[in-house]
Amino acid sequence: MEITDLGMILGFIGLGLMIGLSGFGSAMGAGNIPCAVVGALKKRPECFGSGIVLSAIPSTQALYGFVAFTIFSGAIATNGATVFNGALTLGAGFALGVVCLVSAIYQANICVSGMNAIGNGHDVFGNTIILIAFPEFFAILALVAAILISGMMRPAIG
Repeated sequence: MEITDLGMILGFIGLGLMIGLSGFGSAMGAGNIPCAVVGALKKRPECFGSGIVLSAIPSTQALYGFVAFTIFSGAIATNGATVFNGALTLGAGFALGVVCLVSAIYQANICVSGMNAIGNGHDVFGNTIILIAFPEFFAILALVAAILISGMMRPAIG
């Protein structure tokens, strides 16, 4: 195995973690909330619109993973798949992926609780939207950190 092969392997693992973990978290979150929506619809059929909005919220983490994937795959194509660049991609992929995974799951928990309260007749949609901003902040912070890490990539020599 050549040294550039190791850089490619590390880079591809990092890219996979970016898209895979963030997508997994979003899928879990976006899959849990509709269960609460269906329960709420039994009591209050008019709350479907709120349920659709709350169900879509954890999907943003998958978008952050995709944005980072696009940035890093372009940076590797431009700078080369050195071991250093591959390691940067692996580190950023792990960090972003895990933060987005956890953020989407906890964001979904807030949305489920909000949807349950809405189904019980409480007007908490706005409050729920405000509260989901807290886990969202950490996913955004992880994306910004990943973007800054991509700026550290070095062009391949030779």
